Amino acid sequence: MKVLSLKKWLITIVLLTILLIVTIIFCSFQGSADIKLKDLLEIFSNSPSQTWWNTKAIILLKVRLPRILLACMVGGALAVSGVVLQALLRNPLADPYILGVSSGSALGAIIAILLGLNITIGALPLIPLFGFVGGLLTILFVYHISKIHRKISIQTMLLVGVVTGAILAAIIMFITSMAGPHKVQGIIFWLMGSLSSQEYPMVVIVSLYVIVGILILLYYARSLNLLVLGEESATQLGLEVERTKKIAFIGASLITGAAVSVSGLIGFVGILIPHLMRMIIGSDHRLLLPAAGLFGSIYLILADTLARTLMAPTEIPVGVITAICGGPFFIYLLRKKKTIFFH
Repeated sequence: MKVLSLKKWLITIVLLTILLIVTIIFCSFQGSADIKLKDLLEIFSNSPSQTWWNTKAIILLKVRLPRILLACMVGGALAVSGVVLQALLRNPLADPYILGVSSGSALGAIIAILLGLNITIGALPLIPLFGFVGGLLTILFVYHISKIHRKISIQTMLLVGVVTGAILAAIIMFITSMAGPHKVQGIIFWLMGSLSSQEYPMVVIVSLYVIVGILILLYYARSLNLLVLGEESATQLGLEVERTKKIAFIGASLITGAAVSVSGLIGFVGILIPHLMRMIIGSDHRLLLPAAGLFGSIYLILADTLARTLMAPTEIPVGVITAICGGPFFIYLLRKKKTIFFH
């Protein structure tokens, strides 16, 4: 692993941050309603009382912007979670959904949909809340089953996560087959991934979970570098392996649960972005984690913009876009690189 210089870290993060800001501004103008830069300047130059009654201001500030910000949080969370789980499991095919957290969140959200709980308590919608609780219960189950003599077995965790996810997926299919026609469409659309119909209170709540989780994982970036070398080598280098695995697992799972609870299942972000960034900037997690988070945000914002504009006014589930774009590109990377991880 090459030595990471402060100059390289700063240049990479600053460039990606600028690219993220440009992406947010660019995607804010894209949609069926024609909004240009001069409209944006006019909106923010008016007083608040005038702005909110302006049609373009409502579209931009109450429809597009919260959706773009949510895509930013979800994309960053999935990408960072993918990096952490690939290091934790030492498996290049690991992604945020491999441990069953996504299936748990999906099941929780689907139960809320079937119960007709498309309501809010205060500013908190119940469907994402049920989704987060479902993901949290799955985390606790996989974690406790994976403990052997008070230690987390990586192999056991992987197997338990895959089996748990398969069982929950079967339950989801059963529930979907028994649901009424008017609810099946909503369930399927949610399962394919969607960032529509989200408002600022939900964006703020998800942002708190995701930002705090990512900051904690960033603090353990150096520990992840050691963990990739193997548990025995990491222990010899002074790392508290079990504590690191526990925090990494819970942190990655929680930000995944928070993301999935509001977006549904959005594939390939958590597996494609870590690989791509690792090939470009290397495998030092001190840089890889923030870089993957920023680029994951950029990728999902662009994918969601394409999903809502490609066949406007009809909306394509963003999970379909990420799979169609991400799948072939990931295969191309594999063919070009021949071998991946962990250099």
